[in-house]
Amino acid sequence: MSTVYLSMSTDIIHGGHMNIIEKAAALGELTVGVLTDEVVASYKRFPLLPYEERVKIIEGLKGVKQVIPQKTLSYRENLEELKPDYLVHGDNWREGFQRCIREEAIEVLASYGGILKEFPYSPDAQYQRLEDAARDRLSIPDVRRSRLKKLLEMKTTVNAIEAHSGLTGIIAEKTQILEDGKAYQFDAMWVSSLCDSTAKGKPDIELVDMSSRISNIEDIMEVTTKPIIFDGDTGGLIEHFVYNIKTLERIGVSACIIEDKTGLKKNSLFGNEVAQTQDTIEHFCEKIKAGKRVLKTSDFMLIARIESLILEKGMEDALNRAFAYIEAGADGIMIHSRLKDPAEIFEFCEKFRQKDTKTPIVVVPTSFNTVTEEEWAQRNVNIVIYANQLTRSAFPAMEHVAKTILKNHRAKEADDMCMPFKDIIRLIPEE
Repeated sequence: MSTVYLSMSTDIIHGGHMNIIEKAAALGELTVGVLTDEVVASYKRFPLLPYEERVKIIEGLKGVKQVIPQKTLSYRENLEELKPDYLVHGDNWREGFQRCIREEAIEVLASYGGILKEFPYSPDAQYQRLEDAARDRLSIPDVRRSRLKKLLEMKTTVNAIEAHSGLTGIIAEKTQILEDGKAYQFDAMWVSSLCDSTAKGKPDIELVDMSSRISNIEDIMEVTTKPIIFDGDTGGLIEHFVYNIKTLERIGVSACIIEDKTGLKKNSLFGNEVAQTQDTIEHFCEKIKAGKRVLKTSDFMLIARIESLILEKGMEDALNRAFAYIEAGADGIMIHSRLKDPAEIFEFCEKFRQKDTKTPIVVVPTSFNTVTEEEWAQRNVNIVIYANQLTRSAFPAMEHVAKTILKNHRAKEADDMCMPFKDIIRLIPEE
């Protein structure tokens, strides 16, 4: 009997899926490759049902002989292992995002004489409504809040990019590339005090109050579904911090990072160039404990940011603080440096992991930006935050356009530098 391979990701089964499974099974013994959670999250939405449950659903469908994992969008690995007589797919992958995946699959099939069977794809209006409902569910505070921890369980390294408005949130949400059979997108968003302040034309000294920052988060949440990591600066007074942390948890933020400095906040990149005071270990631990006591769920993460390397207090001080903060209840440790050489960050990770193999490590490689996410993963770093690149890229572009208009006394020469507004409108959801 002929063998057949079909790949599926869905946690929403509709008539179109049943139809193509029936057609595939009619060709021979059908193996279905179910995309893993990590793969689905990399190109689509976060799966509502975990891989194990999706496998059980597919296993129960008539005509399915066996179910196996498909660990990439590329079919190569499974095709080369199974060498099925037929690969079945809808014809909707001939254009767009999956075109190169199709071309690779055809190449692999040709290498051993396999045949691609494509069936007409018919959009299902009911499925689209269900898919829209699924995306809406991902934006519910309780669901959104829990996703960062789930991503950390699912992936070696989670990445996040800065968002400071609804529009930048949409960019963080929808930007996607396909490379070497793998899809890549950002896992989460970082809402920083620096970018919030800069967008308002104000200095980064905790001048923008929490009400304004929370309003900004709500703007982002309204048009996105990805988890949010919040830059809590120093956290302020403990008496104020506990109320702010409760608010962040309630509205669906996944994590808050607070740094162990006191007094008027100064940006860490200035290091010792400006007067900065590091909090005592004892007082900062009390702040962590107070924040943890008021939380209502286990989903919300309170992450401690250590400024010892920034302030040149040494590696031993950084490590002592890390272990003390974890003992106090911190759910993660962010270690930072203003050096372009990542050596001291590497050293911290190595020495920290000798004692603690589980607590998430967070890095913000603004200065030490030559290290890839793969290299961070090798050093057991769990979260990589691109903290200000969208802000920093936008300002030079806007300034250049403004100067071009002034120079030419008209806007024609600037048009090629501008995205057509209808394309921007297409990014923005109507509902």
